[in-house]
Amino acid sequence: MPVAIKRCAVVDERQKREFGQEMLILSQINHKHVVKLLGCCLEVEVPILVYEFVLNDTLFELIHGKNQALQISFSTLLRIAHEAAEGLSFLHSFASPPIIHGDVKTSNILLDDNYMAKVSDFGASILAPSDKEQFITMVKGTCGYLDPEYMQTCQLTDKSDVYSFGVILLEILTGQLPLKLEGSEKQRSLALIFLSAMKENNLNDVLVSHVKVQESKELLAGLADLAKKCLDMCGDNRPSMKEVADELNRLRKLSLHPWVRLDVEPEAENLLGRESTRGYDIELSGYPVGESENQPINPRSSYYAR
Repeated sequence: MPVAIKRCAVVDERQKREFGQEMLILSQINHKHVVKLLGCCLEVEVPILVYEFVLNDTLFELIHGKNQALQISFSTLLRIAHEAAEGLSFLHSFASPPIIHGDVKTSNILLDDNYMAKVSDFGASILAPSDKEQFITMVKGTCGYLDPEYMQTCQLTDKSDVYSFGVILLEILTGQLPLKLEGSEKQRSLALIFLSAMKENNLNDVLVSHVKVQESKELLAGLADLAKKCLDMCGDNRPSMKEVADELNRLRKLSLHPWVRLDVEPEAENLLGRESTRGYDIELSGYPVGESENQPINPRSSYYAR
C-alpha cells in the first residue's frame, strides 16, 4: 500500500511528548474525509509521520491551477466543500478531545482518485482543552485564511477553523486567491472584497462569470450568505462546522435537482442584481481553472506571526 511520509521540525522532549499524544489520537480517527495517520516515529531527532497516500491533487489546484485543460463543475466543487466540512465537523464535534485544525485552506484539502475530499496537514492543530486559557498560543496559519479574532487574541478555537473555511467558500464562488500582493488591505483581502460587495448588494460583481449565469440565484445567494456568516468578525456569531456542513448539504440539493425553486427572496434578487435571470442548468460547462490575480501571495505557504 502506498503511503505518504512527512518529516516534522525538530522539537524538544516536552514538545515531542505532546506531539506524540496528538498523533496517537489522530491515528485513532477513522473518517472518510480526514487523511488517515497510519503511524509515526518519535524516538528520533526529527519525528516522522506516515499518512495514507492520496492520489489526486488538492482543491487549490482545481480552482487556481495552471492546467487550463482541466475543468471542474461547480456542483463538484460544492460537493468537495461539503465533504471537507464534514471532516472538520467530525474533528470538532466527535473527536475526543476535540481537534482544532488551525490551518484550514484549499491546499490542505486533498482529493483521492474519485475526487473525494480529505482534510490533511495537522501541523498547526491542537487538542481543544477544557480550560480556555490554554488556547493561547503563537499565531500560526496562512495569509488570507487567518481568523482576525485569533490574530488579536492568540486564542485558537473551532470558530477559527470556521473563518478559514469561509475563505474557501469565497474561492469557490469567485475563483480568486485569498490574498493579493498589491493594493490596500481592502483591495488585497478576498474576504474584505467579498464582505464589501455583500454590504453594497454587489455580489454579482465578484462571482465567477459563468457560474452567476448557470446557477440558480437561490443557490448562489445561500452559499454567499453562509460564507458571510463564517467570516463574521466575532467568533461567537459564526456557525459551527456542523451547521456549515448541514447548510452545504441543503445547498447541494438545490444544485442536484433540476426542479429547484427559482423564485427567490428579494434579498437574493438584490445581492445578485438583475443580470442573473437564467434558470438552472443541471449540466454545467465546467469551472475555469487559474482565475487569479497578478503576483498573488501563494496560500500554500504558511507563516508564523509573532
